Amino acid sequence: MSQIPKSFCTASVLHTMAHPTGERRLCCASREEPQFFKGYIDKGEAKHSDYNPIPLDDWWNSEYIRSIRLKMKNGEVPSQCEICNDNILNLHTYKQYFNETLFSQKIQEAFDSIDENGYTSLKPMSYDYRVSNLCNFKCRMCGPELSSAWESEKRMLGTWNPQTEKWMNADNKAKIENFQQVLEQELWDAVKENRIEEIYWVGGEPLMYPIHWSIMNHLVESGQSKNVIVRYNTNLSNVRNLYDLLPYFKGVNVCASMDATGDVAEYIRTGLKWEQWLENFKEGMFLNNLFGMNGMVIDVTITLPGLFDMKNLMRLAAELQVKSYVKITFDFESSAIMSPMCLPHAILDPILDDLISYESTLNSPYTKVYADTFKDMKNRQTFDQKYDNYEQGIKWGKERYMKLEEHRKTALSMNTILTGDALEWWKNV
Repeated sequence: MSQIPKSFCTASVLHTMAHPTGERRLCCASREEPQFFKGYIDKGEAKHSDYNPIPLDDWWNSEYIRSIRLKMKNGEVPSQCEICNDNILNLHTYKQYFNETLFSQKIQEAFDSIDENGYTSLKPMSYDYRVSNLCNFKCRMCGPELSSAWESEKRMLGTWNPQTEKWMNADNKAKIENFQQVLEQELWDAVKENRIEEIYWVGGEPLMYPIHWSIMNHLVESGQSKNVIVRYNTNLSNVRNLYDLLPYFKGVNVCASMDATGDVAEYIRTGLKWEQWLENFKEGMFLNNLFGMNGMVIDVTITLPGLFDMKNLMRLAAELQVKSYVKITFDFESSAIMSPMCLPHAILDPILDDLISYESTLNSPYTKVYADTFKDMKNRQTFDQKYDNYEQGIKWGKERYMKLEEHRKTALSMNTILTGDALEWWKNV
């Protein structure tokens, strides 16, 4: 039996991921160089000017993937895996999920399957195929590549950039839509070969995908569902028959996206109806009785405006006695104005201290993850420490954001949500 180095992740052998543009990745947390279109998490520029997406059979044991597997096997941490290895976004990592939860019984088999050239004879058992950007929300920390509603808005306003958003060009868009049919067929092939052990339904909004409903119904009707774990990241706007299907599965983890409560939540997630979301969430809480506390979870992204409603969200988690997954808004460039880390520590830390103090009064095991995250944020670099072009980036980010506010014309704004020193900072940017 080979000794498994800490650098190894089973995702490199047992999982496959595809972005709505057809870009393939090790997983949704890997930071890789884009092949054709640069995404929000990618680093570097696109390698190719022409769009020629890669079928799974060509990708799975490609030279690129084999090189990553060999690095892991030799105890090296691939640069693509920095988000997990450096805990960039949250305290509990995707790598931990794959190695310690999903494939804990297969980790040795996965490791031993890699030969001296990086090949594996195993096929993927876990799929994260985001077959399109179809979504009915325009969450302010999101963007057009993950939301068709965002895309439509940018096209209508004429604010999309043909150079940086090449995937929105008509010719590329048509090619992407054709390749999305390839991805759907690959997913169906895995289902029909009876090798699916996990599907991560995420988008876009996966509950709007026709393929979601056809595959889920097939898995139930064929009896395969008892051997399949399903995970979701969903805005929970329309659960339809979802709760009738889920009890038939081996495991269920519904991550219901939410970053605040009430009016602030509706401000952050354009398209959200708070009361409907809450009703849909409560309806699904029976899943915790069937599948444990990961059955129905509040999936939280801490944003700048959401920071000022965290007390209400923590109180809700405590009252409902539900688990939360907490992460921080992506901030791989200095104009990411939705990230709370754009605030200097002199302003941010007192806010975090107040939230930490408030969490302690709740005396709930369901809110500890919030306090742990706030404490971690105090030790992270803020934008003024992290980026040389901090002032320029923040200014540009605010200008872009204010144009969005002007267009969406919501009752709330950054000027009404932010308070104290944070509000003064915002006004003076």
